Amino acid sequence: MEFQDVVRRRRMVRKFTDEPVSEESVQRIMRNAVRGPSAGFSQGQGFLVLQGEPLKRLAEMFEWWGGEEAKTAPVVVIPFSSKQVYLDRYAQPDKAWAGLTEERWPVPYWDIDTGMAALLILQTAVDEGLGAVFFGTEKETWPELRAAFGVPDTYVPIGMIAIGHSAEEGVSEGASPLRRKRKAFDEVVHWGQWT
Repeated sequence: MEFQDVVRRRRMVRKFTDEPVSEESVQRIMRNAVRGPSAGFSQGQGFLVLQGEPLKRLAEMFEWWGGEEAKTAPVVVIPFSSKQVYLDRYAQPDKAWAGLTEERWPVPYWDIDTGMAALLILQTAVDEGLGAVFFGTEKETWPELRAAFGVPDTYVPIGMIAIGHSAEEGVSEGASPLRRKRKAFDEVVHWGQWT
């Protein structure tokens, strides 16, 4: 699929068929995820890929923002970010010149880089002919999530991505694009000066 087609076709899919996702597709999605940008090549992301029994455990443990239909997805990827990995990286001799301590990071690049990896997951799912939806997690569930799946405390889930074969035609019922129009290009893209 051409890249522009992937960009145009990317949307949040909330209903999935019971058709399994091939192992080749899951591998390709995850191999692309780890190719995202990483400040200082810190690589402070981690991904928990859940299928089968582990995924059933997750569905039983948590109410998902993604809705009941998202629970039918055969694959869920949980992207995690680790601030500590970035702080450790920028304390190393080749990066120490930056003097970036936790207080001096202008924005949390650990979350930004992990968000970029999440977008690569969403785009690769489209390229594989699949649907996907990104949805948030509730902070109070993080300790239970970490404990249930052996995730170190230094890793924070930035959300979850359900992946599968779409059972939808068009935009999901109740989705924001049905209620709101996309802002005009010139309203969000500014050339040379904001106003």
